[in-house]
Amino acid sequence: MINGTPVILCGGSGTRLWPLSRAGFPKQFLSRTGSESLFQQAAHRLMALGGDDIQVAKPLIVTSEEHRFLATEQLREAGIELGTALFEPAGRNSAPALTLAALATQANGEDPVMVVTPADQTVANPAAFTQAMQNAIREAGSGSIVILGTAPGRPETGYGYIQVQGKSEAGVMAVARFVQKPNATTALQYLNEGGYYWNTGMFVLKTSVWLNEIAAFRPGIANATLAAWSRKTEGNNFVRPGKAEFTTIPSESIDYAVMERSPGSDFGIKVVNADWSDLGAWDTVWNVLAKDQQGNAHLGDVLTTDSRNTLVHASSRLVSLVGVEDLIVIETPDAVLVADKSRSQDMKNIVTPLQTTKREEHTLHCKVHRPWGWYDSIDEGGRFKIKRIQVKPKASLSLQKHHHRAEHWIVVTGTAEIISGEKTILLTENQLTYIPLGEVHSLANPGSIPLEIIEVQSGSHLGGDDIVRFGDNYGR
Repeated sequence: MINGTPVILCGGSGTRLWPLSRAGFPKQFLSRTGSESLFQQAAHRLMALGGDDIQVAKPLIVTSEEHRFLATEQLREAGIELGTALFEPAGRNSAPALTLAALATQANGEDPVMVVTPADQTVANPAAFTQAMQNAIREAGSGSIVILGTAPGRPETGYGYIQVQGKSEAGVMAVARFVQKPNATTALQYLNEGGYYWNTGMFVLKTSVWLNEIAAFRPGIANATLAAWSRKTEGNNFVRPGKAEFTTIPSESIDYAVMERSPGSDFGIKVVNADWSDLGAWDTVWNVLAKDQQGNAHLGDVLTTDSRNTLVHASSRLVSLVGVEDLIVIETPDAVLVADKSRSQDMKNIVTPLQTTKREEHTLHCKVHRPWGWYDSIDEGGRFKIKRIQVKPKASLSLQKHHHRAEHWIVVTGTAEIISGEKTILLTENQLTYIPLGEVHSLANPGSIPLEIIEVQSGSHLGGDDIVRFGDNYGR
């Protein structure tokens, strides 16, 4: 029996899918091709890999400290029991993340096959994907590194390529070399020649194999990650590596640190062809969506005439197109993107200035998810802000106060338990209360249905930095 451990890498900010994907709510937690998020889809695909000779463990996820509540809550919603969550204190790319995962999987003296996947992909043929991944697991069980590739269907310049040689009965091929993202002419040449596959970024290998390879090729990453692991703190199903040690780890991808160095070395590497679609940029989202006869893929309230090959995502209002081609239009309540579809890979030219100038549109949506629920910023002016707030059953906001603002709360649905100074009150639908500036207060939902309130803030400073917390259930 081969023991397989799903490893889902769900860090990153997904900047190429801005403005839907933002640092505080990145693409892997969004739903682009169904009712579930890309992260939830990835988890379900990996949990379905069991067979007569393959046993699948509970998933291990590697995510950022910022996204820990999103990831664990989405697994709970998907009905998947978490194995271990590793919370990175800073982004250091995928090679340190996988090294952390390997150290975690060997903690009990085990050496499972790690089935490693990013959380920003979709699969059109789940049965074929499962078969390919099971073949990869069996091959990796004998000590091989196996990467999943996809036969190219077009001369794509946004992906790395793998050149292969030979083929076994199970469809396992040896890797001759890795090729960086090509220009259009070279990509067409690869397509015409054959023997080249898109690099999916999914890997299958034993824990010991990865640790041996990272130590051989990038000992600096291996040693620094081990140092961070030795200073870890642990809780219920989660591990935090040492923060000071982790921030010293070199930032490198799995491909650059190990995979591209493996062909021709003592560590061989193989590839299995698998159905796969990357959703890393808006043109690739357009590729996988259903389209009308003019090649338009539209989501939301969209009205078009005489337009072709467009992608429109309308989140909050009507979007209309007249006589345009090859456009991407992404509408959100606080930002709109209009781009030529051929320039999808250039989103950094928009996102980088947003990040540099510390604009909120880089990080947060109007609707912001929190471990206790969410809030939606409805309107704001010079000295006021209006929010719609939903609190999950049995959840609560922290005990806190503000130096620069007062708050009015109106209950829309559910029951609110409110601490305001020395008193505790219960409010139900259509009842309201006032929290004076400087008053220590908290909000909880003691009921079994979601609590929804309207909050009106007023004062000289209404930013999120005007929160003094006295207690918090979520370790913030």
